Amino acid sequence: MCTLVLLRRPGHQWPLIVAANRDEMNTRPWDGPGRWWDDRPEVMAGLDKLAGGTWLGVNDTGVMAAILNRIGTLGPAPGKRSRGELVLEALDHADAVDAAQALADLDGNAYRPFNMVVADNRDAFWIRADGRRVEAFPIAPGLHMISALDLDDRTSPRIAAYLDRFAAAQTPQPDPAHSEGGDWADWAALMADTGGNGPDGEETPAMCFLRPDGFGTVSASLIALAAPSETETGRVWRFAAGRPDQVAYSSVGG
Repeated sequence: MCTLVLLRRPGHQWPLIVAANRDEMNTRPWDGPGRWWDDRPEVMAGLDKLAGGTWLGVNDTGVMAAILNRIGTLGPAPGKRSRGELVLEALDHADAVDAAQALADLDGNAYRPFNMVVADNRDAFWIRADGRRVEAFPIAPGLHMISALDLDDRTSPRIAAYLDRFAAAQTPQPDPAHSEGGDWADWAALMADTGGNGPDGEETPAMCFLRPDGFGTVSASLIALAAPSETETGRVWRFAAGRPDQVAYSSVGG
């Protein structure tokens, strides 16, 4: 299950801050963020080399889109289209409102169930598909977390274990002029957390993991979008091309 953490702060210099871990089979080939699609030169995203789509990307007008599988739906299915193409479709739009509306009009039977987050520096939406219908819900200002269940659903062990920890952590301080993209220390540490024992000695979930079957965390992103007035600031994207507890983040340019 992938995990995405999102902080919305309308009116702030950095109104959108996102951290995302991608969980996938470690044998599935991919490339890190780039401009991989000749017919979409405005899109910067990771490339799923198996299906040709992506799990997360941004476009030059400041829209960010990410997709997560719903619980129990890992991998392709006969007769269903690749969910990775939906991120690219979202990034065809100049703002999050239009992208969310277009996604909500899709045929929900064409895809396996998914969650999506589509956002820009003004609006953000959670897109939920259950295999029958696709629905778009506005995301309120504040801190949110999503994985394989609903937005902020604390029946998810990961959300139950980490949402309050992100709320208590120091908020990232993006800075595109800084070699490290600003100060992301607390959030980066949480994204790299491998779990362990809770305060009462119980086992706690992990944000970053590898299972014996090869399924686990394969990359991580830290993204900030600047306010509309900050036209020269644009965005910060830090990418770890591997498990973030083992691989350092580097800046995504271009």
